[in-house]
Amino acid sequence: MGAVQTGRLDPVTFEVLKNAFINLVDQMSEQILRTCYSFVIYARDFSNCLCNADGDTVMQGSQDIAVHVGTLHFTAKSVLDYFGRERIFPEDVFIVNDPYVGGTHFCDVRLIRPVFYDGRLIAFLQSNGHWADVGGSVPGSFDITAREHYGEGLRITPLKIWDRGEFRDDVANMLVANMRVPEDRLGDLRAQAEATRVGELRLLELCDKYGVDTVLAAFDECQDYVERIVRARLRELPQGTWETEDYIDADPTAGDGLIPIHVKMTISPDGIQYDLSGSHPYINCFLNSGFGATFSAIIAGTKTFFPDVPLNSGFYRVVSARLPDNSVVNAPCPIAVTGFCSGAYEKVMNAIFELWSTVLPERALACSFNLEYLLVGGWDRRPGYNTFFMWYDWMAGGWGARSNKDGTNATSSIFGVGLQQQPIEAQERLCPVITTKHEVRTDSAGPGRFRGGAGLEKGGILTLAEGAVISYCCDRARSITWGLFGGLPSIPHGVTLNPGTSRERYLGTVFSGVPIGSGDHFTRPSAGGGGLGDPLDRDPARVLEDVIDGYVSIERAAKDYGVVVRAIDPDVCLYEVDLPATEALRRELRSVRRQRLQEDPEEVRQRYVRGEIDQLDLVRHYGVILDWATNELLPKSTEQFRAMLARRAVQHWRDA
Repeated sequence: MGAVQTGRLDPVTFEVLKNAFINLVDQMSEQILRTCYSFVIYARDFSNCLCNADGDTVMQGSQDIAVHVGTLHFTAKSVLDYFGRERIFPEDVFIVNDPYVGGTHFCDVRLIRPVFYDGRLIAFLQSNGHWADVGGSVPGSFDITAREHYGEGLRITPLKIWDRGEFRDDVANMLVANMRVPEDRLGDLRAQAEATRVGELRLLELCDKYGVDTVLAAFDECQDYVERIVRARLRELPQGTWETEDYIDADPTAGDGLIPIHVKMTISPDGIQYDLSGSHPYINCFLNSGFGATFSAIIAGTKTFFPDVPLNSGFYRVVSARLPDNSVVNAPCPIAVTGFCSGAYEKVMNAIFELWSTVLPERALACSFNLEYLLVGGWDRRPGYNTFFMWYDWMAGGWGARSNKDGTNATSSIFGVGLQQQPIEAQERLCPVITTKHEVRTDSAGPGRFRGGAGLEKGGILTLAEGAVISYCCDRARSITWGLFGGLPSIPHGVTLNPGTSRERYLGTVFSGVPIGSGDHFTRPSAGGGGLGDPLDRDPARVLEDVIDGYVSIERAAKDYGVVVRAIDPDVCLYEVDLPATEALRRELRSVRRQRLQEDPEEVRQRYVRGEIDQLDLVRHYGVILDWATNELLPKSTEQFRAMLARRAVQHWRDA
């Protein structure tokens, strides 16, 4: 990057101000961490940015969430569109959470402060925080049954919440009165507003020190700098067009059939063009995405392959997107979009990973696990509490395997790597939910020459509570986290209630408002990442290490990798590979694996029901998808899943 020349500013001044802008945004983040009320925000589900007077992003911080950053310029511009410059004054602060003007979903609430210098509007400071509840029909505001946004919580179009320095407490109280735990919501509102004030102070200090014209020139230079870097990189890449598809599991009202999201990427002298035409029309649940969130997925997916390049609106100048109207990737108001994060968003990102893995195979990355949220809300009846509670949980999982190494284990979702895992001890203090286990899920990693990262399994039990309900926002129980270039899939997602008892019930990946009572327990896995390369080409010594580490079982070492591992003394982790048996088994697997994917799905299902094969055999070796609650065959989903395996895995296998 150092070879890319800047323009109007000398290089030293430019670097000083560029890094000062990053530091400014990071100071905003530190302010939120120290003053927020919500445990969700404290776990870093927030982002901040500095925008210029036109609303274009100048700089993000060092740990902001990918999904937020790619949309913050839209909401800054929405304030300009709604109010006009003539109705924006010093010490105003605006609030907005509207996904239909370029936001993400209603839980992501943005506070936007205009910055004036000598009476001139020069910038906007913006803070986005995920509020644990914004109203709606279920605690946590994730209602899978919602077809329109009216059941998803309060929609806040751009609204002035501080008017020339005067806090509009009547408006604020009206907003939070429609949300659960309103005192937390009001506290987060003030924390975010204070963060923008800290950013304003730092920016004005820079203007006093360097001169406002120099600072404004640095705004432009930061964007121009990023644009020049990306265009220079593109000149070194092949030009052409690549396309692929990924899938949402289903439209819950339409029965069997995966929901396609089609992504076509063209690299040309003009930049990178994405065309999502051919994606499915919007569906009758909340897994749709608005245009802003889909654009953010495109930016985040692309940025993954330019990791050293800063992200601001200069990056957006190089990337264009065509999003078909009334589609699952561009749902209009009032279509429900709150679950976009588990639905369309990560499908677009992973599809883009696949496309760039073809263009830059040395940076290849298979599919990563799907973001998931588990929410339990109700009345806390523990002694000394007697209040409404919201247990709002997400898990780490496995990322996809890479071109020359395994995927990362137990990592935050690609949705936002800066998102931290919540400390269990704090969760248990705040809510009547006790964690019963939180451990690596053996065999969750997608097999490959390089295996995917391992996922986790987490269980919990509800203690003293009344009127509690449980909801889940996830996906990939059917469009299971896939491998690349011969690699195999991971495992299906899904929540099980009261496992191992007569009341065991598989709830699936998308449900809302399911009643639970004290003593009910639940568990769910996070998937591992997809494998990359033929698993029968994996070094047997590495498979042995995976068995010793608990990532792979002896049984699946044989089934998925064709490696025969003998247990000598498991108590001291002493195992060995039977190399002659391994060579024979690999020859056998190579001779039958293509044929398995052609077997009659119903006959395969019956073998599963009889216990002759297990769920991972179904998914990885036969490509058969069932309704995991009823064991009913899903013929259309199976056909689509097998076609996906043929394209991403089978065509890369060798027979000898």
